[in-house]
Amino acid sequence: MTEQGIRTSCPPFARGLALAAAGLAFLGAIGPTPSSALSSPFAGPRPEGPARFVPGPCPDTPEPIPGRCGVLEVPESRTHRGGRTLKLTVAIVPAASTTPAGDPVVFMEGGPGGDAIGAIPFLIDSGVNRDRDLIVMTQRGGLHSQPNLACPEMDRFNAASVGLPYDTPSTGRLLVRAAKECRDRLTAGGIRLSAYNTTENAADFAALRHALGIKKWNVYGYSYGTDLALTYLRRHPEGIRSVTIDSVVPPQIVSLPWAWDSAREGIGTIFAACEAQPACKNRYPDLSRTLTEQVRRLEANPLTLTVQPPAGGGPVKVVLDGGALVNLLVTDGGALPATEVPAALDELARGNPERFAQARAAGATPVIGEFAHGLTHSVACAEWAPGYTKADLLAAGRRAFPGWPDTVLAHAPQLPFEHDLCRVWNVPDRTAVQRVATFSKVPTLIISGTFDAKTGACWGPYAGRTLPRSTAVPIPGIGHFVVPQSPCAQTVLASFLTRPTAPPDTGCVAGLAPKPFTITPAPETS
Repeated sequence: MTEQGIRTSCPPFARGLALAAAGLAFLGAIGPTPSSALSSPFAGPRPEGPARFVPGPCPDTPEPIPGRCGVLEVPESRTHRGGRTLKLTVAIVPAASTTPAGDPVVFMEGGPGGDAIGAIPFLIDSGVNRDRDLIVMTQRGGLHSQPNLACPEMDRFNAASVGLPYDTPSTGRLLVRAAKECRDRLTAGGIRLSAYNTTENAADFAALRHALGIKKWNVYGYSYGTDLALTYLRRHPEGIRSVTIDSVVPPQIVSLPWAWDSAREGIGTIFAACEAQPACKNRYPDLSRTLTEQVRRLEANPLTLTVQPPAGGGPVKVVLDGGALVNLLVTDGGALPATEVPAALDELARGNPERFAQARAAGATPVIGEFAHGLTHSVACAEWAPGYTKADLLAAGRRAFPGWPDTVLAHAPQLPFEHDLCRVWNVPDRTAVQRVATFSKVPTLIISGTFDAKTGACWGPYAGRTLPRSTAVPIPGIGHFVVPQSPCAQTVLASFLTRPTAPPDTGCVAGLAPKPFTITPAPETS
């Protein structure tokens, strides 16, 4: 492999972290069985307690919710009595079928900090409620929950950051300052940030099942929601008929260095798919070398441009450096679909940065308050960042992309300057109870997109190693959050939900191939 080459095999980083996870797994192997897990110190808070479902109006959303709603009232902390009560919005969307099955599907949103209620239209369009009711609950701290851990301070920073270098210390200081302002505001309001974690999230869902009187349900989580779903399965296994995890984040391995392995796999798979299409291979040879050259060039000499954001509004200043380029490739879809990546890289190498600049400009118009950054960093700083130093993160980046500048590789994709941010966010380390593998015989469907650079596809089978009744299904040419993007994945999911104990119908997968890549005219030669 050349210095510029990008490896696509399952990452070596997994082996080192797997040894640490194996130690915790060994404790689980000799400890309580699932039926007695709630009495274990690793089992987390019990769902019982002051939790109740209160019917109420549905939130006012761009697309009206076609169902009934209410709130689940739960304690902010199940280990610190006497705290506030949280109100988590719950939406119950009826099955499309006139003869629905009695076991609903409960959805667990990604992020952490994503808008669960906003995902309902995608889930309905994907047929998740075809034969079963669909239950969606906001996670603690998310939009439509009380309190909401939104951080307008960070939204405003993100909007301004498109005009700043991605990974310079001055940008990091502005990010950390915005995070500190948000933290100070939230804690001044009495919010206990340490209670906004995956353990409590999982207990909330267990409490919801009890409050609604549901005997059995099917769990579907995506991205961070897979971390949550696997945690929920480990801590509260009762009443779970099946689990589907889409774009997998294994709790035993997720960390800041882990992000570089996922980036390497997803980007490398996109490049391999281009090479497998003759027109793309001939037009865009050696994409890995082109990417490395452009990351180096932009990091040494960033471009400053004025660009019209895709969502409209006035032109904005955009800075495109090596870190920004890489982050755009990891972000996935949106303003820069994977099918345009080879063309965008070729144009960039020839002096036309328009596609990447447009994608960067899309970040200039966030919806203020929509994303719960307070939940994001309460989870990331307690569960993902501890245990690995800045040097560990840099080493993982160097393994993933040898030859790239250290200034780029020092920052986890999607979470730049997170070690610095976590120092001011100041929540306790929870890795001892959270960075643990889930062992379960509950039927599990694992769906991954081969183009996913956020949660690489190889992490699906990795998670399945401790789930003996699991089936891992990679969907070619799809990125993050697979089911809404893939009719085939929707078919697989429907067959699995119908009969989880049988192998799902994966017949459609064999005929799948990535869509053709965008081919621009070759430059004229003199």
